Amino acid sequence: MSKIKKPLYLTSNGIIQRKDNTIFFINKEIKQAIPIHSINEINCEAKVTIKSGAASYLMKEGIIINFFNKYGYYEGSLYPRIQFNSGLVVVNQSAHYIDKQKRQYLAKEIVEGIRFNILTTLKYYSKKGKDLNIYINNIEKENIKGDINQIMSSEGRIWQNYYQSFNTIVKNFEMGKREIRPPTTELNALISFGNSLLYTTTLSEIYHTYLHPSISYLHEPSERRFSLALDLADIFKPIIVSRIIFKLINTNQITKKDFTTNIGVLLNQKGKQKFIQEYQKKMDTTIKHPNLNKKVSYRYLIRLEGYKLIKHVLNDKKYESFKMWW
Repeated sequence: MSKIKKPLYLTSNGIIQRKDNTIFFINKEIKQAIPIHSINEINCEAKVTIKSGAASYLMKEGIIINFFNKYGYYEGSLYPRIQFNSGLVVVNQSAHYIDKQKRQYLAKEIVEGIRFNILTTLKYYSKKGKDLNIYINNIEKENIKGDINQIMSSEGRIWQNYYQSFNTIVKNFEMGKREIRPPTTELNALISFGNSLLYTTTLSEIYHTYLHPSISYLHEPSERRFSLALDLADIFKPIIVSRIIFKLINTNQITKKDFTTNIGVLLNQKGKQKFIQEYQKKMDTTIKHPNLNKKVSYRYLIRLEGYKLIKHVLNDKKYESFKMWW
């Protein structure tokens, strides 16, 4: 059985370089060998320079390198040559984007998954005594229908209601308006940072399927981003990113001391490390899958979403977005 590979997060400035067949991360404090056969991606959360020899070797090993700016936003990736090629999948994936009705079905189903997982999260905290009925009712009555713009408008209203519920769920922090460039509150900073982590995880999981990451259905495909990762990541935000935020705040693991307020409000290095540690723990957590009849990790659930999408575009099985069952 092959060893499970994990992501590597670099939260301090430095240089990645190669010496013979070893890759090192180097800065003023450390010179650390990177275990390339144990990792599947490198996430640069600080200013990291990659020497050409190291980049070439990492690409050959199929390791994605993701870059984030000082605000914690994803900026881009060094993406290895696609390992899994299927012209049939890509052609059919494209056909489902071009055909208006086929695209609308997938976009609507993705938003239905988002809504279901948001409602499941809100009802969980409602049972714990949080007064969330107004948000639950608003989200339940949202009618997801129409063209892509109408579907995205419904999605926007669902997220707006959900984010406002954070003021009731968490303590000691105020949500305010959802703002991202830069975040103006601690909760906005946590949401943006967590969403960026989930986006790159989703991109990495798509890389291990036959799907093309630039052909999407809810978000408009763009030359500058892998928009399918945006589609699939949104489904999992309520059960991964939000749950991590609620836990970190309500158990006082994250406090005001974990942020800086230079330009906007940002997680400092210590705050990022706390979030990443909890994020990795969450992604490695396994749950019993009702259809596969075996335990799978949260990370693998994302890859399974890609497999379901492949079956749909190949007309093997109609796509149903992931919906929490526990």
